[in-house]
Amino acid sequence: MHKDRDDLLQGTLDMLVLRALQLEPMHGWGITERIEQWSNSVLQLGQGTLYPALYRLERRGLIRSEWNVTENHRRARYYSLTRDGRRQLSDEVAQWRRVSGAIELVLAATLD
Repeated sequence: MHKDRDDLLQGTLDMLVLRALQLEPMHGWGITERIEQWSNSVLQLGQGTLYPALYRLERRGLIRSEWNVTENHRRARYYSLTRDGRRQLSDEVAQWRRVSGAIELVLAATLD
């Protein structure tokens, strides 16, 4: 059960990172800020969580990275979605909505 839970959490994190990159390329700090902002600060990612996900997504060909300069004139690696990443995000969002909808049905069920 623990492995399944870890896979679910990893898959959910991957989906959130892909979603954050859907609008524009970003560096790691920007990704964490966007996810935190969109979740009303409920979700907060540390570097030890985010960067393994970024490396994993890049190895899978779902994102690509390149060095660029930030608004503060610092060098940072910027990540962007690939075509496969956009397709994967679409598939994962559809699956998430199906499963979360089913969970909501179960939680709302009564014994009428």
